[in-house]
Amino acid sequence: MHVNTGFVILVAALVTASLTDIAHRRIPNAITYPLAAFGLLYHLHASGMNGLIFSITGILSGAALLLVFHLLGKMGAGDVKLMAAVGSILGPAGVFTAALYSAIVGGLYALLVLWRHGALHHAVYGLALAAGGSVPVASTQQPAAAPRAGLPRLCYGLAISLGTVLAVLRPL
Repeated sequence: MHVNTGFVILVAALVTASLTDIAHRRIPNAITYPLAAFGLLYHLHASGMNGLIFSITGILSGAALLLVFHLLGKMGAGDVKLMAAVGSILGPAGVFTAALYSAIVGGLYALLVLWRHGALHHAVYGLALAAGGSVPVASTQQPAAAPRAGLPRLCYGLAISLGTVLAVLRPL
């Protein structure tokens, strides 16, 4: 099996970003910028101007996919830059697939965090009310105990990393 250099560099950067996000709740530019530069140079070397355009449109697409969440205060800038750097290697279609897988992983991760902190029932109740007020008869009263205050923020870099690897390995 042939291992692509771009994939090895991408996975190494994603592992580093995940560990840093978990440990420090941030993804530093020292990870995202070199990864984006690598993607630009890698594709420029491999395919000339077409490769450079592929990489630039991947960066712009990756950033655009998460920028709204950052502007709404729901996601850190490091997450946006990490997805942009992923786009530099995977290109626009690949980063879209990676973002989709990352959203699925992130949703599962969020459910796990809610469950672990005893807040999953409250979240399901709130979603049912928001979806039109249809709550099952057994759950017509709001749960007595409120979830513990201060639920931890998600380390979305972990979701981006796992989702990206799943997206890349999907065709295999």
